[in-house]
Amino acid sequence: MMLTAVGPEVERSANTAEGTRIVLVVEYTGTRYHGFQLQAEAPTVQGELEKALWELTREKTRVACASRTDSGVHASGQVVSFKTASAHPPSTFITGLSFYLPRDIAVREAHRVRNSFSVRRSAISRQYHYYILNRKTRSPLWNDFACCVSGELDTEAMNQACQALIGKHDFISFTSRLGKDIKSTVRNVYRAEVRRAGELVTFTMVANAFLPHQVRNTVGALIQVGLGRMKSQDFYSIMGAKQPGLAGPSAPACGLYLIQVNYPRAFEEEIV
Repeated sequence: MMLTAVGPEVERSANTAEGTRIVLVVEYTGTRYHGFQLQAEAPTVQGELEKALWELTREKTRVACASRTDSGVHASGQVVSFKTASAHPPSTFITGLSFYLPRDIAVREAHRVRNSFSVRRSAISRQYHYYILNRKTRSPLWNDFACCVSGELDTEAMNQACQALIGKHDFISFTSRLGKDIKSTVRNVYRAEVRRAGELVTFTMVANAFLPHQVRNTVGALIQVGLGRMKSQDFYSIMGAKQPGLAGPSAPACGLYLIQVNYPRAFEEEIV
C-alpha cells in the first residue's frame, strides 16, 4: 500500500502563534552520518530530521536531542523534540516523517507535550550499550555494528573493573576532550556491567549524563582488562588519576548504541 504524503498545504494549530512541542523517539544506524548534531557540509541525523519536517509541515524547524551521538554511533531510543504550528496528530508525525526520512532513520513514537518540556534537561538518565564480537575471525555482518576482538575476553575481570564506575565520580580520565560547554566532569553512574551471550559481549552503562567519548574510552580500557593487559587495580587507578584522556584506547564508534533515555514521567503525562 502506498503511503500518501502530506503536501505543503497543512492545517495550522489555533493554539498559539508559537505552536506546541512534539517529542519523537527515533531509531537510526549512524554509519552514514557525521553524528547527530547538525553540520554545514556533512550528513547528520539532525539534518535529515529537519529536512523531513520541512517536507511534512513546510516549517523551518530546529530539532533538539536528549543525547548527542558521535559519527558512526547508532540509536534505538534517541529522543528529540521540536516546536510546530501544525495541527497534525502525533500519529501523522510517525507515518509522515517515516515517508520522508532515509531508510536508516525511523520514528518509533510521537507525543505532543507541554512547551516547557526539555528532552535534555528533563531526562534523569541515559542508557548506552556497547557490543563486542568476541571471536577469532571478523564478521562482514557485524562490521558496522560491533567491535571485533579476537582474543578471549575475561568478562568476570571486566565486571570487577566495572565496580569502579558505579556511583558519583569525576570521570575526566575517561573523556578525550573538554568543550567549553562542559562545566563539570562529575557524573553519576547507576549501572555498569558486562554480559556474554555466546560470541557477543555487551557492556551496559546507565548514567545521568555522559562526557564526550566516555563510553568508548571506558570500553577501550575494559577490553585491556579482559585481555589481561591491565589489572582491575590499574582500572581503578585510571579513575583516581583524574587526567584527561588517560583511559582507552577508544573503542570504535560502530559498537556503540544509545538504547534509551529515561524521564520521571511517561510522555503521555507530559501533555499540553
